[in-house]
Amino acid sequence: MTQPTPIRRAPSHKPRLLDTALSLAANGIPLLPLRAGKVPFGNCPDCTNNACGGRPNMKTPGPCQCPGVCHAWAAATTDPAVLTSPAWAAAWRQAVAVAYHPGGAGLTVVDLDNADATMWARTALPATRTVQTTRGEHWIYRGTMTSHNAVRPGVDIKSTMSYARYLGPGTGTMTALPDAVRALAVKEPPAVRSAPCSVSMPARSGGQCPHRTPVFLERGIAMAEQRITAARTAIHATVYATFLAVLSRHGHCGCLTDTHVNRLFTAAQSKGETARHCTDAWTNARTTLGL
Repeated sequence: MTQPTPIRRAPSHKPRLLDTALSLAANGIPLLPLRAGKVPFGNCPDCTNNACGGRPNMKTPGPCQCPGVCHAWAAATTDPAVLTSPAWAAAWRQAVAVAYHPGGAGLTVVDLDNADATMWARTALPATRTVQTTRGEHWIYRGTMTSHNAVRPGVDIKSTMSYARYLGPGTGTMTALPDAVRALAVKEPPAVRSAPCSVSMPARSGGQCPHRTPVFLERGIAMAEQRITAARTAIHATVYATFLAVLSRHGHCGCLTDTHVNRLFTAAQSKGETARHCTDAWTNARTTLGL
């Protein structure tokens, strides 16, 4: 996000907020005011329950020509004439903050809502521009993707069809949106049941292990550990794919033990994964393979 350039403001009861909005809009960042509770302004009477015919559930900009700040992120604009218009004046008088539409500015915001989430990001994500928030940080990347909430504990992704509070220009150099962030939005197949405190192992099928020698299994587990620990991006997806590969090769004969699984979980947790995520990923992989 570029540094805002000063612009002469129109008269307003909230001059500081409008100044910020006009400055950001001059740099191509679509803005909207937020009301008490730091949420968008609701529909006007003409647009209530989508009576205007456009922007259903605020998912897409529609044909509605309402001049007010009426459709959350879809109302965000860079037009100074709209920002200073009489239709927006009442909103600015009640506003408590300025928000922007990251996707409309070609940006993605990783919203880290607490200290634990911030610590995770510092080890799992490439450095980029950061902005301090009340409880954590916003990490801003250049590029867009679909917005997702709760991709990890305390982590939301805000880009297209979403809004983020503007809390200042931040510090650091903005970098391109990495695969590690895109991978956070990739959902694994749902588990039939989740058992966060224990891992169910495939039953032994009896007879001689088709892998002939424990050396073969040991080499496979070691390679799986290395694959996980070497991952720099897409950690979620890498862990799940590795579990799937190990189970597809070794899961049917019953040669895997708790010791082997614990080694894989330890490797995953060294990359920031939680024990719960490891268990769910393992369960999902078993379900996918019918084990």
